[in-house]
Amino acid sequence: MHGRVVAAHGRQYLVELPDGSRLPCFPRGKKSEVACGDLVDIKRTSADQGVIEAIQPRRSLLYRSNEIRQKLIAANVDQLIIVVASEPAFSDELVTRALVAAESADIEILIVLNKCDLVDRLPAARERLAVFTGLGYRLLELSALEHAEDLRPALHGRISVLVGQSGMGKSTLINALLPEANAATREISQALDSGKHTTTHASLYHLDAESALIDSPGLQEFGLGHLDRGEIEHAFPEFRPFLGQCRFRDCHHDREPDCALSAALATGQIDPRRFAAYCRIVGRAAGEAR
Repeated sequence: MHGRVVAAHGRQYLVELPDGSRLPCFPRGKKSEVACGDLVDIKRTSADQGVIEAIQPRRSLLYRSNEIRQKLIAANVDQLIIVVASEPAFSDELVTRALVAAESADIEILIVLNKCDLVDRLPAARERLAVFTGLGYRLLELSALEHAEDLRPALHGRISVLVGQSGMGKSTLINALLPEANAATREISQALDSGKHTTTHASLYHLDAESALIDSPGLQEFGLGHLDRGEIEHAFPEFRPFLGQCRFRDCHHDREPDCALSAALATGQIDPRRFAAYCRIVGRAAGEAR
């Protein structure tokens, strides 16, 4: 038997079978490397439970990690949607790290600025996002309470995953697009015995036959410990024209002479805020780097 993981909570997974039914499953063995969105081979162990025997090859995987462990967010997704809001203030660092993770996994990116009805807060939010839109990242402004449907065309034909900090209105957006999502969340919670009706687990919702949306728990951090320095450099698209142009092949873009990135920074071709973010991600303070 095979199916798609439509919910993940700890070591418990809900797998949707080809006939549309859903079966709670556990991974075989102690280590779990299954993500929401995974296509899996399963074996039914009872009428209402199964075991995941294998994960089919993925076309993409979005995850975060630190020195201790990794946290899988979603697999086989086409698009990452980063939800921020005019209020409360969002973390530029978290947005940057999510962008780096998506770039490194070759996943399309859309930034959604929610709560645009708060017109007095909107200009400041736009100004903070300008560093990203100036690089060509797509931005959609909306109010989830009134104009959530504005997002639907960007979702069509894709499996998209929503990420964002708590309080950005991610759940409001999901519920506006999918009025049945609250009931579905309760059913998933009961199936996985998590006892939580908030987003404590990743869940996949079908929008139509060709489109799906994965909701993920609110993030407060986005570790990138699984990426090496070269992968992080390449995940900054504005760095790419200058990579390989430094005098030294192993240039760290720190104090080395004839560093192409440093030269681009000095001439305004790279935004100092982005370079500072890169320095923080690779583990050194921007002040020390300069």
